[in-house]
Amino acid sequence: MLSQTDGNAFVPPQAATWDKTRALVALNVTEIPFDLPDGNCQGFARGRSIAVSPIAAKPLKTTFHEIAHVIIGHTAEGDLRDDERTRRNLRELEAEATAMLVCAALGLPGIEEARGYIQHWVGVGANVPECSARRIFKAADAILRAGREGTPHESTPDSL
Repeated sequence: MLSQTDGNAFVPPQAATWDKTRALVALNVTEIPFDLPDGNCQGFARGRSIAVSPIAAKPLKTTFHEIAHVIIGHTAEGDLRDDERTRRNLRELEAEATAMLVCAALGLPGIEEARGYIQHWVGVGANVPECSARRIFKAADAILRAGREGTPHESTPDSL
């Protein structure tokens, strides 16, 4: 575990033109400690909170993915009936495609891994539903705007 190593505390890299703290505040998302024992889990979202594993391979990409779950409204679906919820493969597609777009816009690594993750959940060559595409682009835009200094942003609704 990372906490069992010596040396200075690990500080994940920040994109030069994007600030995570600013984005979280603007989007009304709280970062909480990672408390899952699953070593394969990179992060999670609960309500309006996100957590990223301290050993996540791409912590910023995972942050974008988890923020997307919150602002698209996936975490608010817990109170809905089964037939009203977004299918898991579409939730993962929407969150990961959002993360991939944000990484691409900021010049960050993680695009190839995102592509593989999306193909795992949706399938190679599968069509993205138009409603999902709209949510993906709107969420990516909201995350980018929220983290950039001097960029006006609107409060993002719980569901895009």
